[in-house]
Amino acid sequence: MEYVQLDAQIGDVSGVLDPTRYLDRLPSIAGELPPGARAFATDADHYAFPSRRCVKDLTLRAVRAVGDDGLEVELRHNCWKHDEDLILRYAGVSGFTIDPADEDRGRDIGAVILDEILPHPDGCSHEIAFQDGTVTIVCRDLRATWTETDCSSTS
Repeated sequence: MEYVQLDAQIGDVSGVLDPTRYLDRLPSIAGELPPGARAFATDADHYAFPSRRCVKDLTLRAVRAVGDDGLEVELRHNCWKHDEDLILRYAGVSGFTIDPADEDRGRDIGAVILDEILPHPDGCSHEIAFQDGTVTIVCRDLRATWTETDCSSTS
């Protein structure tokens, strides 16, 4: 991540998640982001840790190719914090990496720590840091959709 700090030192406390540098930079780069990426990145709940629509603590459920150059990433809720799943649809994908590489995609990379969306010559780059890995997508634009889920069952 270029701006989001995943292991910041604040006073005597280390290991703090701190999106402040990114949030300070976001107003000056938001106009360079494609419309869908801009709407998602600048949503007031995106980095508000107590919000049900904060990306922190979602888990990766699936990554699917869509059409010739699309990708869909499904992030699953957890009922103690979220009551919706997040579907990210990427159009015009020109780059996709999962680090560490996982050929069978069967390894759990943990919960989302934070993410960062930046302007890129191809549109935008979206880096999502998980507890045990990182997913990075470069695309023309993305669309984020929160979908209702049922927390009354164990699904």
